[in-house]
Amino acid sequence: MNKFNHFVGIDISKEYFDVTLFNGLTTLEHNQFNNSKKGVDELIDWIKGLKASLENTLICMEHTGIYKNFLVDILSINKCNLWIEMPLRITKSSGVQKGKNDKIDSQRIAMYAHRFQDKAMLFSGSKIVLDKLHALSKQRGMYLTYKSAIQKRLKEQKVFDKEIYNVLCENDNKIINLYEKLIEDIDKQLENLIKEDQEVLEVYQFATSVKGIGPRTAIALICYTKNFTTFNTPRELASYCGVVPFQHTSGKSIRGKNKVHFMANKDLKRLLHLCAVSCIQSDPEIKTFYERKQDEGKHKMSILNSIRNKLVHRICACVRNRKMYVERQIA
Repeated sequence: MNKFNHFVGIDISKEYFDVTLFNGLTTLEHNQFNNSKKGVDELIDWIKGLKASLENTLICMEHTGIYKNFLVDILSINKCNLWIEMPLRITKSSGVQKGKNDKIDSQRIAMYAHRFQDKAMLFSGSKIVLDKLHALSKQRGMYLTYKSAIQKRLKEQKVFDKEIYNVLCENDNKIINLYEKLIEDIDKQLENLIKEDQEVLEVYQFATSVKGIGPRTAIALICYTKNFTTFNTPRELASYCGVVPFQHTSGKSIRGKNKVHFMANKDLKRLLHLCAVSCIQSDPEIKTFYERKQDEGKHKMSILNSIRNKLVHRICACVRNRKMYVERQIA
């Protein structure tokens, strides 16, 4: 038996959002509202005016970054059943599309919500701490990229153009020092933010107890998984991180090698790769595993991918069981 009687699809843009109300059989109504607090209040009144109770209505929207914030905040306050879905999943489920506009997109999202309502992962309320952690982590990464770009340019100029290097190095070094100071300050802010929320702090401690998992990787996992609430199994999370190999076969003619899919969270995949490389040096169990697979003739990247997968499963086990990781003793 279906839990919801009505389904709302919302297509969001910077200035406005389109909304379609669907009852499972026909499209009842379409409307457009300004992307503002007033616009979201008008949306709620509009839904109620169409005799659709918020309690029995599933509201679905795509993840559109900051443009969804007004909607998420106000709909959460009003205890709406809110589902924020990955845009690619909605697009892939729609089949061949022969037309596109904001109204049609909102209809497709409403129909997607009806069709896959049993798979809906309801939004539990955006934690301010998680939002701040994510924003600061992105800012830290941006500063790190800028600093690395300047350092790389300086290094090349020192070798190939000494005169220009002498002109620029003083100013560039000042900027590099400034970025290093800002990154240190952000690290302190991140540390203090984690301590503000006991639940986030516990998950952070469980994740970092796994050998090879540092603060940056733990924070990234917490942010992207909403504190480990958006994935049901370790394999789902590992697939999202791009560390699960999939088969590529068809009949007798196509016998491709198992390989990871290109659609993955590149940030998490990169961080887990660094963790895997670190583990080979610091974790005796992982080192033994790596050497054994090398002796079997396995490719280096294939072994590293297996280690990345192992790390995801270790982290998920610690978070699920609410226990710190205990290192196995190698005889």
